[in-house]
Parts: sequence; C-alpha cells; structure tokens
Amino acid sequence: MAVSSRAVALPERVSFARIPDIRPMPGLIQIQLDSFEWFKKEGLRELFEEISPIEDFTGKNLSLEFIVPPEPFGKPKYNEDECRDRDATYSAPLNVKARLINKETGEIIEKDIFMGDFPLMTKEGTFIINGAERVVVSQLVRSPGVYFTADEDATTGRKLFAAKLIPGRGAWLEFETSNKNLLTVKIDRKRKLPITTLLRAIASLAKDQYHAENLDLSTDQGILDAFRDVDTDPNIRYIQATLDRDPVKREDEALLELYKKLRPGDPATIDNARSLVKNLFFNPRRYDLGSVGRYKLNRKLDLSTPQSERILTQDDLVNIIRRLVALNNGHGRKDDIDHLGNRRVRCVGELIQTQFRVGLLRMERVVKERMSIQEPGQATPNALINIRPVVAAMKEFFGGSQLSQFMDQTNALAEIGHKRRLSALGPGGLSRERAGFDVRDVHQSHYGRICPIETPEGPNIGLIGNLATYGQINPYGFVETPYRKVYKRLPVSDRRLIGRELRGVVGREREDVVTADGTVLLKARERVRVDEALYNRLVEVLEDVEVRIKPFVTNEVEYRTADDEENFWIAQANTRLTENDEFADDRVLARYEGEFAMESADTMDYMDVSPRQTVSVATALIPFLEHDDVNRALMGANMQRQAVPLLRPQSPICGTGIERQVAIDSGQVQVSKVNGEVVSATARKIDIVDDQGEVHTHRLRKFVRSNAGTCINQRPIVRKGDYVNAGQVVADSSSTENGELALGQNILVAFMSWEGGNYEDAILISERIVREDYFTSIHIEKYEVDARDTKLGPEEITRDIPNVGEEGLRNLDERGIIYVGAEVGPQDILVGKITPKGETELTAEEKLLRAIFGEKAREVKDTSLRVPHGERGKVVEVKVFSRDAGDELPPGVNQLVRVSIAQKRKIGAGDKMAGRHGNKGVISRVLPIADMPFLPDGTPVDIILNPLGVPHRMNIGQIMETHLGWAAEKLGFKIATPVFDGATEEDIEEFLRRANLPDTGKVQLFDGRTGEPFDHPITVGYTYMLKLAHLVEDKVHARSTGPYSLITQQPLGGKAQFGGQRFGEMEVWALEAYGAANILQEILTVKSDDVVGRVKTYEAIVKGENIMEPGVPESFKVLVKELQSLGINVEVLNEDEQKIQFVEDTSNDVMPELGINLSGFEGDH
Repeated sequence: MAVSSRAVALPERVSFARIPDIRPMPGLIQIQLDSFEWFKKEGLRELFEEISPIEDFTGKNLSLEFIVPPEPFGKPKYNEDECRDRDATYSAPLNVKARLINKETGEIIEKDIFMGDFPLMTKEGTFIINGAERVVVSQLVRSPGVYFTADEDATTGRKLFAAKLIPGRGAWLEFETSNKNLLTVKIDRKRKLPITTLLRAIASLAKDQYHAENLDLSTDQGILDAFRDVDTDPNIRYIQATLDRDPVKREDEALLELYKKLRPGDPATIDNARSLVKNLFFNPRRYDLGSVGRYKLNRKLDLSTPQSERILTQDDLVNIIRRLVALNNGHGRKDDIDHLGNRRVRCVGELIQTQFRVGLLRMERVVKERMSIQEPGQATPNALINIRPVVAAMKEFFGGSQLSQFMDQTNALAEIGHKRRLSALGPGGLSRERAGFDVRDVHQSHYGRICPIETPEGPNIGLIGNLATYGQINPYGFVETPYRKVYKRLPVSDRRLIGRELRGVVGREREDVVTADGTVLLKARERVRVDEALYNRLVEVLEDVEVRIKPFVTNEVEYRTADDEENFWIAQANTRLTENDEFADDRVLARYEGEFAMESADTMDYMDVSPRQTVSVATALIPFLEHDDVNRALMGANMQRQAVPLLRPQSPICGTGIERQVAIDSGQVQVSKVNGEVVSATARKIDIVDDQGEVHTHRLRKFVRSNAGTCINQRPIVRKGDYVNAGQVVADSSSTENGELALGQNILVAFMSWEGGNYEDAILISERIVREDYFTSIHIEKYEVDARDTKLGPEEITRDIPNVGEEGLRNLDERGIIYVGAEVGPQDILVGKITPKGETELTAEEKLLRAIFGEKAREVKDTSLRVPHGERGKVVEVKVFSRDAGDELPPGVNQLVRVSIAQKRKIGAGDKMAGRHGNKGVISRVLPIADMPFLPDGTPVDIILNPLGVPHRMNIGQIMETHLGWAAEKLGFKIATPVFDGATEEDIEEFLRRANLPDTGKVQLFDGRTGEPFDHPITVGYTYMLKLAHLVEDKVHARSTGPYSLITQQPLGGKAQFGGQRFGEMEVWALEAYGAANILQEILTVKSDDVVGRVKTYEAIVKGENIMEPGVPESFKVLVKELQSLGINVEVLNEDEQKIQFVEDTSNDVMPELGINLSGFEGDH
C-alpha cells in the first residue's frame, strides 16, 4: 500500500519545551461522557432500588418492585442528524421490569414497563433536545459532611466555635457555642435546644446502632463520661454548663422537648415524638448523608463507620460534639469552606439522577393512591404506574434547568470550554446576589484543578470556572489532579536501585552493612552509587529490607484530591532534574499545605506532571502566557471562544502544542476509525479500507449551521491512496487546519501610531486583508414558517398572495417556496402563506348583491415568511415537512418549511478583532494597500496596532509572539511554545538572527503615502489575530417608522423589535441647554407619541406641504389618566385659562390611505 507522501509532509511544530510530556492530557470531554455512562450503568439502578418496593398505605395488600435490566435503553428512533433536521429529541425508550406481588394470595405479576423516551448523550458529550444541541454544565456545590467554623464574640473577643452537619438529603444540624459556654443545637433552622437534650433523645432510638453499646447517654454522668477526655479546661466546662441549663433529665422528656420545639402547637405525646425523631434522622428515605457525606464524616472525625451506614449515628453526633469542645479549648483548627476538599462537582449523571428521583417520587405517590383505590385482585402494574410525572420531570430538567444550556458553538474551542465548565450557580447552588468575595476568589486548592484565569468578567466572575487541563473528577465528585511519584526509599530487591545513590538501610542508618565474612559493603552515613555488583551483594546480605536513597522522580502518576495533597511536599513541574531523574538542586520550590516554600529536595513526595496543569484548555492555548498580566490573560482566554470560524483558517505560527488534541477532542474534525488506505475522498465522504478489506465510510458535514449561526463545513485533507492510522485526522472543520485548532489568521502587524486612526485601541487594517478574504466568514441563519389549522380554516402555503406583484414573487416556485440559490434581501418573501381573515357582518344590501353575483372570494391576509430587516444572503437549503408525507409535526400544524440563508461577511470598519493576549479593538478604517507603511523590501504591513495599548496593560506576550512569529515565518516552520515552559528572550533573539532579521525585532518602516521613512524603528512581526462574533452587521440598525408601544404609543426599543433610538432625559437636558426648543418639541411629539401629529406629519412630507403644529403626546394623556385614577382631577388649561379637550378618537378624521398601521407595524408590506 502506498504510504501517503502528504501525511508525512505535514509539518511538525518546533517545540521550545524543556520539560517532556510525561502524560498526555486526559480526554477533554471525558467528564461528560464518564458521568453519563455512570448514570446508565449504576445511577438508574440506584434510583429504582431506592423506591422499591412501593407498598400500599396499609402495607398488607400490594407490593410493587422494579428490576432494572442490564441494558435498560432501547434503540433510538432517529439518529443524531435526523433529530437535528426534524426538531426531535435524540432519545431511546427506557424499559424496566415491574413485579406486582399480591400479599394476600401470593400471586405475582411481572410486566415490562415503558418509562418514557430518555434523552441520550451523543459521543460529543451533548444532548439534542427538540433539534437543538444542549450541554449540561457540571455544578460545584458544598459537599455534604460536617464543617467547623469560628465567630468572635463581640463583647469578650473570644473565639466561639460552631459546627454544621449537612446531609445529602434531610434536616441540617447546626451546633453553636454561646458566650455563656452553653452548647446548643438548631434542627432545620428551628429554635435552639441544649445539645444534651438531643443526645438523650437520640440515645433512646439508637440502641441497636453501630458502636452504640459503648455509650450510655441517658444519665448526666454518662454524658459527662463521654466527653471527659476533651472537656478538660478547668475554668470552662462546656458539658457541665450545658447540663446545668438543661431542664430535661430523662430520655422521654428529651423526646417531648424536641417535639415541642419542632412542632409548636401540636399535642406532644411520646409516640408522636418518637416517630418524628425516627423519621427525621433514622429513616433512609428522609435522611441520607449520601456516600460522600459518610466518606467526609469518617475522614473528618477519624471514624470507621461502614460506608453503607448512610443515616446519622449516635457515634457521629458524639464525635462532632467532642471535636467542637476540643476546638473551643484551643485544639485543632476551623474549616475553610471555600477549600476544594469541601466542595464537590455534581456532573451530568448526578444532576439527571436528582431530577429523575423527583419524577419517581411523584410517580410513587400516584402508585400508592391507585393501590388504595383498586381491588388487590384486579390490579396490574400497567394500571398502577403513571409515567407522566417522570417524563415531565426530565422535560423540565433538559428544557428549563439553569444547568441545561444551549451549547455555545461559535467555534471548536467554545464547544470544549462549555462542556468543561463548572458552575456554582443553579438549583442547590449559590445565587449571584448572595455570593461574596470569598466564594469567587482564587483559592490555593484550585491548583491543578480549576483554572485561576478563565472565568467570565461580569456578575458571574469566580462563580463560573473551568476544569484545569489535567483535572479529573473522582467517584465522590472531588476534583483530582495528577502528580509524579518521588521515591526516597526502595526495597533492596528492586532493580531500580542500580545507578542510584544509596544512603543507608531504613531504621539502621547508623550501622555498617556487613557481609557474613565481615566485609563492609556500606559504612554508616556513607553515600555510594549502586552498580550491578554492589546490587547483587546487597540482595544477598539484606534480602528484602528497604534502603534509603537520594530521591528520584518516576513517571508513575497518582491522582490526589485537594485535602489529600496538603500532607505532602510537592515540587513544581519545572524543577531541574538530572539525567537519571534525581533533583539537580539541594533546595527546590515546593508546596505544602497550600503554601509555597524553598525546601530540601530530600523531603519531596511528589512532583507536578506538567507546567500547564494549573490552567484550563483555553488558557493553555495562549503562548507566552507567563508574560501576560492575569486580567488580560482572562480576556484572551474568553475571547478565543468568541472567534468566528473563517473561510480559510490558519493554525497559529506560534502555538502552544495542544492545538491538535483540542481539535480532535472537540469532535468537529473527522478522525479515521481504523488503520487503512483511503480509497475515496470526496467533499461528502471519505472511504477507508482496513487491513481486512472492510470499507469504513466517514460522512462529512457540509455547510451545517452551528448553534451560534456560524458555519460547520468539513473538508478532506487526505487523498486517494494515502495510508492513515486509526485516530489520525482525515477531514478538517471550519476552525481547524491540518487537524490543528485554527481560530484566526497569522497577520503582519506593526506597532505604531498612524494619524490617530488607532486611537483608543482602534485597529487599522489593509484593504488586502478584505480583498483576499483573510477574515471572511460564512454565517447561516434558519427561518421557519408553519401552516396551521385556525378557527377560521386552515392556513395555506401558496404563491397566490394578495397585493404582491410579480416582482415580489420572482424567486418563488409554484408551491410558493423560494428556490435554493436565490439571492434575497430585507423583506423579500421566502415562503408565501395566507391566513383566513374573519369576515365582518354583512348589511342586507351586501347580502342581496352577494346572492345575485355569487360568492365573493374568501378574505385572506398575507402572513408570508419574509427576510428580516438588515438581513441578506443566498438561500442554501429548503426543507419542507408535511403531515401528508408522514412527517411528525406538532398538533395543529399541517406543513412546516425551513429555509437556510447563508451570508459571506467580509471584515470591515466596526468589526471587533483581538489577539490571544486580551488585546482587543474595533476596526476604525480600512486603508488602501498603497497607504500602508511598508518594510524596506517593499512589503506593506497588514494591520497597525497602537503601541500605547501594551505598557499599562502589561500583556507583553503579544510582543514576544510578534518577534518569534516573524522569525518562524521567515524560517518556514511553525513552533510550539507551551505555557510556563516556552521560548525565552534569548531563544527569540537567536531565532531572529537565524532568520537574518534584526535581533531587536524592530525595523525601519516607510510611509506608504509619501515614501518617507518614519522617525524611529518600529516593532514588526507576525501575530495571530481573531475576528470576534461581535460583528458590526448584526448591530447596525435604522428606522423611519415602525411598531409602537400599546400604552404610551412611543416607538419600541432594540433592533429585534425594529425599534427607535431612545432620546432620554439627559439628551433632553442637552437640547434644553442649547435652547433648541423646536427640535426638542418635534422629538417629543411628532417623532414619538403624538399619534395624530405623526400621521399628519407623514402626510405633509409625502404631499410636500408644511408640517402642522404638534399636538399632545400620548404619554401626557397616560399621566393625566394615572393621576385621575388616584382621585386627582387634572385639567389642562390654555393661555386663556380655557379647558383643553384631548382628541380621544381620530377615526372621524378623514385620512388618506397611507398604508400605515397605527396600532401595529408600520412597515412597507
């Protein structure tokens, strides 16, 4: 088979990395895929086990059990592409087995139950709901468990500690210390109780619990004994002080006291009280710590309670109080609630599970009610189960939850970033208003887990974060990050000992190592390198003893959570190592308990895996990140996600080395499924024959509209006869080039001022960029119209539209639908549609005429689909769905037509551009090529940026990129300069010299208009520029007449409503200040809400007459009515103190037909 010459010729980047990649980044959307897989395999089964069995209210007649089969999901009805086309949900039927047991007769009925269509995750980690791709964002919440906090007493300045026990589900317990040394507890935010009351109440119900036999909490002495070893302060006895103030002395009294506090007003009986406390803390359906809560509780309190024990135990309660007393006595420290050890991630699977549980519990209630109504002998599972609540709960979650979001699909990076997002908002999380600075702040435990840079700039700053490149979520939901293991000791039998520096036997460092014949192999405290001979002798003498060695770093990787890693010394990834992976320096920069320090290399336990492990994917794509101010890096990371895919994308000359993995993991490129030879490569599909002769077809997506209206268009990069490996990129997408992420263009820039054209971050660009389509992008908009059944008859899609001439119908086919390829502009008809109009009551004469001359044509109105204002383009796709053709359509809809219009947008003045370093600006002017400054060899620059935009913003990375980009472009290759491990100034200077460029990176430029040289040498080079989604064409808007607000009769606001420009209070002041009374009067009346006046003015302009005097604005009339409604009689008097009558109804005024609809839209229909 021919090996592809093209594949071999694909240029590899020249990397400046000094630190080798020990471990590739994990799959970038694995967080989504793994979580949904867990839900399918375990989460679903857990839920049905939780509610099984459902028994009737008596518990004696019927019992319904659910059994989840190994493969509960069936085959999806439509594939992903069909779902996108049909506005359907990509889902599969969920079936479970229900077993109904009649307890009286012993009869068992088993049935398969359909539980509704369940949305499935695509292989890209998204859900297709009603044809739109959505992402379920992972939520960062406070973990269940116990937290100890401290408050300062205002009067004494003493620290008083408190504890909060948060379960996964159930009542919160809040323990507090008062300034009188009392320990109190609040159950579910109700009134306070002494802690001893709760202990006594729970002791009576926890006799059979794990470890409960060791304690007797029914007596004062028993309680004092339980805390004797921690309540040791001679001056303050917390337990004794609490017992003294506790009126309760017996278990029964404690239960009654608890009941009175929780249910004030209800009659307190022992049975009621016992049942309430039992339900509150010992009923797994009402109180559940969850596996995470139990795990955290055991860790925090050093307990060994089994993981299956998920309700509160007496042991837990006693140990929480013991810790609280110890803290009050100065032993231990409070918890940091913002530490990532105390916050966990709820991924897709768990969020769906929570919502599904809500649906199942609603269904359970229905089943119980039906059990009590139906005769036990006639009941069947189908008759008892109503799946509507379950289906409704899932619809509600995917359609309306704050965490189920419309996917950001501007480009491939935006897609990945959205799937890796972590939000602290949403149900069960924080709200923007209540979140303070502490929650939003970067925390030392974020290191390697959450990116400290990538977060939104607005009110959500710090509440929405991104997973770091190497971060993973463990089964408990805590974020872990990988570290390389450092070995300080090894068993003698381990062959890795050869070549290492030996430092003695563990536990016998002061003794010599001696053979049986008395030969000294190793003197005490001596350091020797182990060779093969010494190794063999040591194995003979010491057998399997551990020896101490000079620490060395291995490629073994261990994942650690934030609270785990605090007990270890961790060296940074850029720590210098020798050839055999030992630390090159005696002291290294390391982290311990979240703090940085220089420490002896001998104490190290772990080492970071990679310098980029601290940042997110978008941040890791910024070259020279280490030279940028963090605030600007934040903007750079966020703006890369807004870059519009271009017609001919280029991957950056200065990359960071992760562009290829980002492109592959985004799912936008096509990757070969097998090793094999390409036998066919067309624009639509690529066929690859594997080594067994089987053909594998890869279908390409052509000109598909993304969620953001950008264009997804895959194109093959292999040819017939090429040999490809599995996992190799065979087709590029709109934002990739040669399988690497490509969001923008490499452009020749000069940093200089030019006639004030780049004042305030404005950007000057050359006409060449526009002409050669460097920043041209394709945008696709979808428009749809449906024909429904109305009360007056069915709507009709037709070419026969009233009051529309042949010119307006020129692009429509015989059905009244536009043809593919038609060029359309604002207000052009895309689909002709007529709707029946209600007929008015006819007079006797009209009835007579109608009877004589026959039925008049039914009155219809034109409700055609038109191109909105300001939009234009070419029709690229028309899809017609019809009930007659068997398509599934919503009730009442007979036909649905969807038209896609593509638009080629060139870059122009007003468009926003940016680099990757937060250097953004708006294009102020497009200059002729001849006017652009040019290099000594005559090459004109493409973009002029303002040098004043660099110093105070401190994003020097853009300058380094410019220099290195120029050198690399001249040398003819692309480079990778990874974050925190990239090219140094010396490297850049050397490359500039190698490319025969000035090592300052500056060059003499000449003015294109005069040919004169500029005063000083100017920084010139290649930098990567992006065109952002804030396009001027979407923002430009103008209106003459249009729709008005119903009450005030003032023009609406905003482009979407075809509104006007608001002339607000401050603008009125400006005209008042200038004394422009007539202009002001005109603006406030005939140009706004003087209803009669504006029509008369329009008429006068049309007829060429003088404009009449303005009338009274409608909003003034509204004010008068408002005051009248408050009982204030307002009369308006003229100069002669005569009452002015407002014209309420203008229908009597005879006005010419001007085609203006005063109540609604004054368009040119």
